[in-house]
Amino acid sequence: MITLSNLGNFSRGRKKRRRVGRGIGSGAGKTCGRGTKGEGARSGTKTRLTYEGGQFRAFMKYPERGFSNAQFEQKFDVVNLKQIDDMYHAGETVNIDSLKEKGFLSGNVRALKILGTGELTKKVTIEAHAFSQTAKSKLAEAKIEFRELGK
Repeated sequence: MITLSNLGNFSRGRKKRRRVGRGIGSGAGKTCGRGTKGEGARSGTKTRLTYEGGQFRAFMKYPERGFSNAQFEQKFDVVNLKQIDDMYHAGETVNIDSLKEKGFLSGNVRALKILGTGELTKKVTIEAHAFSQTAKSKLAEAKIEFRELGK
C-alpha cells in the first residue's frame, strides 16, 4: 500500500543539454563536435534522416515499381459467439447495426466476421459477412439461423 511515508519521486529527471564551445576541457570545445571543415561544420545546415555521408542512399537504390493487393484486403470486425450470448436476448437479430446500437462496434465498420469462441445458448438470427469454420459448425449444431451477407 502506498502511504506518505513511502512515496518517492520515480520520474526520470530531464537530460541536461550539451553545452558546446566552452573550452578545451569540456570535450566539446574549438570545433564543438562538428569535426573540421565540410558542410556539417558550417552553421545553418541540416542533414536528412536518410543521409549516409555521401554514399548512395539505400532508399534510392530500391525500385519503385511493383503492386500490392493490400489496398484491396477486406478488413473484418470480429465478434465471438460468447460475446453474442452475453449481449443478446432470444429472438433478436445480430448484425452490424444492432452491434453499433449496443455500443460494441463504433466508427466505419465495413464487414463483420463471427468467430467460434464460446457457446451460444440463445436462439438468435445472425447476419454477417463471414463465419469461421468453428462458428459455422457450432451454429449448425445448435440449429441457430445464420446468413452470410455479400454472397
